[in-house]
Amino acid sequence: MASLIPCPHCGIRPKEEFSIRGSASPVRPAAGASDDAWNAYVFLRDNNKGRIVEHWHHTAGCRRWLIVERDNAASHEVYSVTDAAAAAGEVLE
Repeated sequence: MASLIPCPHCGIRPKEEFSIRGSASPVRPAAGASDDAWNAYVFLRDNNKGRIVEHWHHTAGCRRWLIVERDNAASHEVYSVTDAAAAAGEVLE
């Protein structure tokens, strides 16, 4: 059975239309943060198992950035999909 992602703009689409772009959990350091803080932000990532939040790009559809909350262990269930711009409080076109 194919994995399906409910895009808030295009409806339910196959996962092959999307590109996973990494965790949406890290918090960007302040501009004046130390080199160690920036190194940790850029290069050090936890490899959590279970319910995770990631940035996904709908490359073969609306080309919007999305925040996808899903299970990466056993079920691969998608719990929620949110437009990244809306989540950041930006005005959508």
